[in-house]
Amino acid sequence: MSSSTKAGGYFAPRGSSPPKAGAFVPRKTTDDGQRHATGGRGLWQLGVGGTSMFAAGKPREHTSFRKLYDRGDFPISVNHDAKGNKINWKVDIEKLDYHHYLPLFFSGLCETEEPYAFLARQGIHDLLDKGGNKILPVVPQLIIPIKKALNTRNIHVITTTLKVLQHLVESADMVGEALVPYYRQILPIFNLFKNKNVNLGDGIYYSQQKRENIGDLIQETLEKFELTGGEDAFINIKYMVPTYESVLSRV
Repeated sequence: MSSSTKAGGYFAPRGSSPPKAGAFVPRKTTDDGQRHATGGRGLWQLGVGGTSMFAAGKPREHTSFRKLYDRGDFPISVNHDAKGNKINWKVDIEKLDYHHYLPLFFSGLCETEEPYAFLARQGIHDLLDKGGNKILPVVPQLIIPIKKALNTRNIHVITTTLKVLQHLVESADMVGEALVPYYRQILPIFNLFKNKNVNLGDGIYYSQQKRENIGDLIQETLEKFELTGGEDAFINIKYMVPTYESVLSRV
């Protein structure tokens, strides 16, 4: 067997030239061997053990909310005035099919571009304000979009979702209790971020006045979960977030 056909040898087509110098560029790594994955697409923050905590702005597929809004399927438009942007509803909210519209608006929680992010966020709050007894039956349909939003690990998406969750559990009777069976799907991210402030590279990001400090928002949300989730809420929260202490014990 010739040297050119030995197992493990390098094979190249007859008459081809060897690779030019610089054709292969080694990947950049940090000191701990992790890939330095900025690449102009956003910032990776390293958490415990060098794992990525905040998403790097990777391109995501368009949400159902964006597709339907662009197609004109939502009865809404943006109303600009001196006090800021508002949603102009073209129909009475109370007459909407919540099984259809509420999950679609929740799918927009993943949006970071305007006007989609604003429309999804404000649309959810409007629907929760007016939904009453229409909200509880739709809760199971909201879990997947909530989980997707939290798992983006985008700090702004997570803080928006936490505020929505707080509003959700207080929007109607029994909604907080209806969420308890789904804690295992939505609380892992809570456990990861519970004691974190946001490091943007040039200092610690404190934003308590805007209610965007993720550690504080997670604590507030867990407390509202416990207060609205019935007798089984605390033990299920504690199972998923071991460092959480009952708000009732501090009252």
